[in-house]
Amino acid sequence: MTAELVRGQNHPLSQTRLEIRISAGHPIVAGATLGDERGTVRGAEWVAHPASPQLAGVEVPKQAAADHRIAVDLDAMPEHIHRVTVALALPAGVGGPARFGAVAAPSVAVTGLDGTEIAGYTITDLDSESAVVALELYRRQGAWKVRAVGQGYAGGLAALLQDQGLEQGAELAERINEAVVRGMARSVAQPPPRPEGDGQVRTATTGGGTDPAPAHPQAPPQQPQGAPATGGPVNYQHPGRRTAAPPTPPPAVPPAEPGRPARPVAGDASGWTMDERLYNQVWGMFEDLARTAAAYRSAVDFAESRMERELDRVLSDPRTRVGPAADAARAEARARHTDLVEQARAALDRDLAQLTAEAEVVEPALPPAYARWDSPVWQAYQVPMEIPMALRLGDLHLPERTDLRIPMLVRLPLERGLWIDAGRPGSFDGGPADAGELRVLAADTAVAIAARLLAVYPAGEFSVRVIDPAGSAAGSFAPLVGSGALGEPPAAGAQGVSSVLAALTRRVDLVQMAVRSGATDALPPDLDTAEQLLIVHDFPHGFDDRAVTQLRYLADEGPSVGVHLMMVADREDARAYGPVLDPLWRSLLRLTPVADDHLADPWVGHAWTYEPSMVPRGSQVLPQVLQAVVKAMRDRSSYGH
Repeated sequence: MTAELVRGQNHPLSQTRLEIRISAGHPIVAGATLGDERGTVRGAEWVAHPASPQLAGVEVPKQAAADHRIAVDLDAMPEHIHRVTVALALPAGVGGPARFGAVAAPSVAVTGLDGTEIAGYTITDLDSESAVVALELYRRQGAWKVRAVGQGYAGGLAALLQDQGLEQGAELAERINEAVVRGMARSVAQPPPRPEGDGQVRTATTGGGTDPAPAHPQAPPQQPQGAPATGGPVNYQHPGRRTAAPPTPPPAVPPAEPGRPARPVAGDASGWTMDERLYNQVWGMFEDLARTAAAYRSAVDFAESRMERELDRVLSDPRTRVGPAADAARAEARARHTDLVEQARAALDRDLAQLTAEAEVVEPALPPAYARWDSPVWQAYQVPMEIPMALRLGDLHLPERTDLRIPMLVRLPLERGLWIDAGRPGSFDGGPADAGELRVLAADTAVAIAARLLAVYPAGEFSVRVIDPAGSAAGSFAPLVGSGALGEPPAAGAQGVSSVLAALTRRVDLVQMAVRSGATDALPPDLDTAEQLLIVHDFPHGFDDRAVTQLRYLADEGPSVGVHLMMVADREDARAYGPVLDPLWRSLLRLTPVADDHLADPWVGHAWTYEPSMVPRGSQVLPQVLQAVVKAMRDRSSYGH
């Protein structure tokens, strides 16, 4: 039975040798990109296109055409490839339409080699876009699925490739367009469509040509490797991480029975270590929940719009506006709507049940850096010897299943500063009505994150400094002060603000100059080169114009040399500075001390509800962890390290 997909919906693939059939009614370019576990295309050699149509496991047409067939062999796909993305583009420089809104909506179908259709998708609602990601085949828990995407790009093929992480996307798009123009100049006319009832099995053909594509696409001399492309503004690879993605480990439990979903296993994603596998698995769960909710919402919207159209047709015709026929038509329209919504809800409930089962096995397996404060792993906490890949800042959930929480993980070292929004009463849904209580919660949130950072770094490799000009958060900072985790008490008053900012600005300047000149061994012996977190509470109280300038400098330049910023502030309090501080707020990752739906995912843009990771009331886990951290730091100092 064929699955007719809507945008965001996925469907399991029971076969591994497939054809992807494309029909557009107008000549288009078809290609495919290969992505790693994050969907990133790591180089031009990971793209199959008309100038280079074959990669391991996939072959695409060599010419622009109105109909295409792409041959895919998932068994031949390299183990470090987790995503195959099918991209369509209007050929540039040939005088045809420049946007998909001017041509018929393209449709794609995934079929077996015998022509049996597995899933279909019609890409609607395109307008100014000249390139579109049609669908993707992705590996999940050892099995492959197909997902309808329909993401268009007004910037064309170059923008599409760059969005998938290919830095040289513009250059490759130009090469593809040149190859297409040359191919169209010598292409032959498209053959007539196959008549209905022609059951003859055909092999995949290349665009407008007539040569059959091999059922098993042959690998090119150089297959894409797992190493990331060199260059680029930011290297997000974890220090000490190997560059090639390893194979996914075998499941620790027997496979599921035929026809039943696979049993979830903690750490079944790719990675060299269990921490890396769990990190990738959490991100996979986050993406799956985003896509599943998008498919459900899209299906409900479609059902409602169709019912409205059907009811409008009944009302627009005077002959059918009243009477038994009109009542029957209305009842049928509402019944079809109910049936579609129920089908969508059933699919959503199935996917949510699988994700919930996965979360139930993943959460207990998370290491301290990823775990909630109430996790038993903190009871057996030991100061680590290595920096982890990521840190948990809280939980995320969607209204479709509020009890299904996905850990919010950010990579370490922190690439962005953090802003704990102290807000005002009424700023957050369900937040406290008292401004003082909200500010206390914001300071407590900052302390919980700072303590977690201290706990997950090796002893002596991370330190925290605090600016609290009015001393208004002394109660919240008491665990850090009382344990000795702070090297010095929170800075108070304008003089304290000036002293701390001057010292950190000097550190950033010296380390930057040393790195640029290759003379890091010439740094002053008293300079603390460990990673540092500066917590600024109650900004802008105690800050003059010079201090504000230094703070902006630290926010911009500090992360690259190990100085990180955490603001605990209400943006409204800084309005007196005007738009000069807008870049500062935009550069920081905004978090809230209470649940709030202000974060969006990078795939479909859902508004996710964020909840901070707080220490349970009455728990002694925070002082116990801080005591262990301080003891390890003192032991390290006593040994002269």
